[in-house]
Amino acid sequence: MNSKNNQRLYAMSVASVYRLYLEKVERKGRTKAEVDEVIRWLTGHSQESLDRELANKTTFTDFFAQAPRLNRARSLITGVICGVRIEEIDEPLMKEIRYLDKLIDELAKGRPMAKILRQPVET
Repeated sequence: MNSKNNQRLYAMSVASVYRLYLEKVERKGRTKAEVDEVIRWLTGHSQESLDRELANKTTFTDFFAQAPRLNRARSLITGVICGVRIEEIDEPLMKEIRYLDKLIDELAKGRPMAKILRQPVET
């Protein structure tokens, strides 16, 4: 993706893409509550602060810059999203956005929530 496209994505509101995330997962039988859980896990937002960011039409740039606590386990999110291997993305903000895209994709594909949230398997 070129820099001009990146800047356009960074300036988009999270709320505008959130609606698309919901449509994608709901078609596959998942819920808004699960989408919110994934976003809260990634960013450290409470439900109230997430709802506020969506209502305020916060841009992706500000959403990730002001995230309360980006989850350290997000580095465990690997694989390909939008034809690009996440591990090879150098641009920090683009990497955060693709982490979110990958989590939503896994949710839509029916992965168990514990795996999506990178929780250790209990034996």
